[in-house]
Amino acid sequence: MGEALASPPRSLSGHLRRLRTRLRRLYEDDTPWARRGRDVLLATDISILVFVIATSFTPGHAWIEVVDGVLGLLLLVEFTARFFASRTPRRDLLHPWTWVDMVAIASFLVPVTGEAFGFLRALRLLRVLRLFRVLERLREVSPLFRREEEAVLAAANLIVFIFVMTGLVYATQHRSNPHITNYADALYFTITSLTTTGFGDITLPGTTGRMLSVIIMLAGVTLFLRLAQAMFRPSKVRHDCPSCGLMRHEADAVHCKACGVVLNIPDEGR
Repeated sequence: MGEALASPPRSLSGHLRRLRTRLRRLYEDDTPWARRGRDVLLATDISILVFVIATSFTPGHAWIEVVDGVLGLLLLVEFTARFFASRTPRRDLLHPWTWVDMVAIASFLVPVTGEAFGFLRALRLLRVLRLFRVLERLREVSPLFRREEEAVLAAANLIVFIFVMTGLVYATQHRSNPHITNYADALYFTITSLTTTGFGDITLPGTTGRMLSVIIMLAGVTLFLRLAQAMFRPSKVRHDCPSCGLMRHEADAVHCKACGVVLNIPDEGR
């Protein structure tokens, strides 16, 4: 009788261990099915981001809130699966990107935060670019990404920052500032501030508004400079030096400039 009662917990524990093993293979393995699974997750995140941007400029509709809730549940399931599969859950819980994910999921599940802070979901774009070895996967399948990796990442950081700051401007101003009535107004102000153009037709009054404007302008100078450098400086390729570990080299480099060891950088013959 005691053995019969004890068997279900052992069976449940076994199922959980097998599930964790499969999830770890999905997130960590380099097998074809694992790569395809991560590709699906990447495509899903990008599709959700496109949906967020597209619907943020439309008036609130009930069907958008329903879709938001469904997407939030899907993201919550994926987040729970990833956390369950983690080999270091305590360390992951303290990681800033974990909190970013939780804020993003909450913005889908709670309609109030979804309206005001919907663009915080754009932070998932940065998360997905660093997750599941996506960079390695993109280097494998895309020669263009290998050549323009720095520019792509700089542009992604810039786009995410623009929409996050747009959401922050809208959230803090749309109830009190008559010039900020929708996301388009907030986006317009954000872009003019980031580029330091400052037409002056839309301003953020008060000390808080001025400090927010200063932050946007300072970040804009830094981000645009970084993006310009990534786009126009001589391109380099990512290849780990087997001796010193230097990761970026000129595309035609034969020796590592740091230690002199011979590099065998893959070449496409062009």
